[in-house]
Amino acid sequence: MTKKSPYAIIKNRRVTEKSRMLENLQNSGKNPSVSRCKTPKFVFDVDPQANKQEIAQAIEEIYAEKKIRVLKVNTVTVKPKLRRVRGFLGMTASGKKAVVSLHPGQTIDEQV
Repeated sequence: MTKKSPYAIIKNRRVTEKSRMLENLQNSGKNPSVSRCKTPKFVFDVDPQANKQEIAQAIEEIYAEKKIRVLKVNTVTVKPKLRRVRGFLGMTASGKKAVVSLHPGQTIDEQV
């Protein structure tokens, strides 16, 4: 079996309002239901054929200089949606995203 490059597995980091909220859950102490979250979570777009173990190893290889250790990986298959552009019916792209939980106290500090 050939080993894939970690950059072939992890396409890019997904930066949305929802992903930013997941990153900052550990810092919010006002809401008691979210104050239980002690681990930082980051969202990535990944290869649709990648499994959770491959995703975890790829994240640890990409951020090896920061000594990042992955605690848990949750994956979601994003289905295509119907969209109408200039009167023509089309579909958005499908894909797979991964929500990666790191060990407490670790973070990926990047400018996005």
